[in-house]
Amino acid sequence: MRLIEEMEQRLQAEDSMFRAQLLREDIERLRRLESLARDHETVEAFAGEGLAIGWTQGNLRTHEIEEPLRAVLAAVHAYERGGRTDGQHRAVRHAWDAFDRLRLEKLVGCN
Repeated sequence: MRLIEEMEQRLQAEDSMFRAQLLREDIERLRRLESLARDHETVEAFAGEGLAIGWTQGNLRTHEIEEPLRAVLAAVHAYERGGRTDGQHRAVRHAWDAFDRLRLEKLVGCN
């Protein structure tokens, strides 16, 4: 997935220990989503598992970021199951950026 490649490049230049750790965790989550998408034909089944891969500590606050996370899951599923087109990559990137902004605002209190 191109988003993973982009994150790996950003990780190499990241000075912030916090941001570097978050990037490492996100890369692992996205790799897990890639695998899950291949295993689940429907987006509903995929999303059910994708929501529970540890987006927050113990998934206790995942409900706070569920709406934009579901958009990420739908975009990743379409990308992995639909041929990995440029348009699908842009959809993943757009959904991820919206999710990441909200996550940082709600869970960390910064943006």
